[in-house]
Amino acid sequence: MMADLIDIIKALGQENRLRILNLLNQQKLCVCELQNIMDENQSNISRHLNVLKNAGIISSEKDSLWIYYYLDKETLEEYPFIVDVLNNELEKVEYCQADNERLNLYQESNLDCSDLKDSDVFEPLEK
Repeated sequence: MMADLIDIIKALGQENRLRILNLLNQQKLCVCELQNIMDENQSNISRHLNVLKNAGIISSEKDSLWIYYYLDKETLEEYPFIVDVLNNELEKVEYCQADNERLNLYQESNLDCSDLKDSDVFEPLEK
């Protein structure tokens, strides 16, 4: 899918979408994983994923019961400024740093999607 620059710039103009991209820059994640790491509700995450997918920044694949989202390599190659933002700028943003810490906790927990709801691996974020 050929991504449109205007749609990409619009998609990058929202905090939660930048948070999602920051996390997807590290690994494929499903909605429930993003929901728990970011401490946001499912509909909010799904809405932002839809905007990012429609802009061509992310893609998805179904694996069993879950749909996993990941960065679209073609779009990143076409618009390298996105890679620069992901690799050099978002790591400086406080909420992305907190998300990265929570992603690390999740990775170390050896939990998967089916275990997350009953887990206490995450403390609620202060909003």
